[in-house]
Amino acid sequence: MDWNSLVANSFHAAFGVNAIAYAIAAIGLNIHFGYTGLLNFGQAGFLAVGAYGTAISIVHFDVPYFLAALIGMSMAVLLALLLGLPTLRLRADYLAVATIAAAEIVRLVIGSTVYARWTGGSSGFSGAFSNAFYNANPLPNETLHFGPVSVTPNRAWFMIVGWSLVAVIALLVWLLVRSPWGRILKGIREDEDAVRSLGKNVFARKMQALIIGGVIGSIAGIALVTGERAVLPNVFGTQLTFFFWTLLLLGGVARVLGPVLGAVILWLVFAVTESILRSGASAGWVPEALVSQSQIGLIRVMLVGLGLMLLMIFRPQGIVGDRRELAFDVR
Repeated sequence: MDWNSLVANSFHAAFGVNAIAYAIAAIGLNIHFGYTGLLNFGQAGFLAVGAYGTAISIVHFDVPYFLAALIGMSMAVLLALLLGLPTLRLRADYLAVATIAAAEIVRLVIGSTVYARWTGGSSGFSGAFSNAFYNANPLPNETLHFGPVSVTPNRAWFMIVGWSLVAVIALLVWLLVRSPWGRILKGIREDEDAVRSLGKNVFARKMQALIIGGVIGSIAGIALVTGERAVLPNVFGTQLTFFFWTLLLLGGVARVLGPVLGAVILWLVFAVTESILRSGASAGWVPEALVSQSQIGLIRVMLVGLGLMLLMIFRPQGIVGDRRELAFDVR
């Protein structure tokens, strides 16, 4: 077992691009479901419009990076309005169907040949749109070393900005949910008819929650494609939203730090299990007839899925969740 490689891979997985973007996206999903009770299965759609709104603004219209990011976030507001106006007066199941369908429509449209001139089609965009972000990097142009972990200047810059952004968003959400507005959201989650009987505008609060969570999702999309320095339509498939749900349930629903903890743990487990399985296969501990190198990626997902099933059985509220507030009892 190459322990140095294991530590380095685990660090980059737990604190890298995916962990940052997924944590932000799950915070937005937590506002939708954890605090308001909205079943959103199309969070990937908000990521897609944020990413493509930013990339298209820069590539085709030469808009400055941070202004382009605002345009991407405004596209998420538009998507939330298009989704919410016809569906938020209905029950949760209809919203779930509408959101998953809308996310797939967004992905198919941006990947189609009809709009390839603007979106790049199935090839998407290269990293030119993210140059302005990395050009603002104040760190010395040399690789940073922390024991077995090596981090390039651009990657270190992204991690500093990314985790600072996670902290700011988490703080803002914490302040929101502790306010009277946040208490109304929790009331809607528990019994929206009771909240309506008190004279509160349930539809308006749901729309506000959908917009705020969607904008946070668009920020996650911008972070994801900026860190990867590429934007591709297939990245924003339905399975992306299911990953957000996984880490949200893992960390704890209706907890501000639950999505953040879930993202770090999920990617850490992915990295550790893959490293152990590959080392075991290379050393001959795992028979080739039982597990081949090409199957290791699938097996690690199976192991994580099994762990999540056990978590839902023995601790349905997640790692830091509260059973009294929200729990998934599958026993």
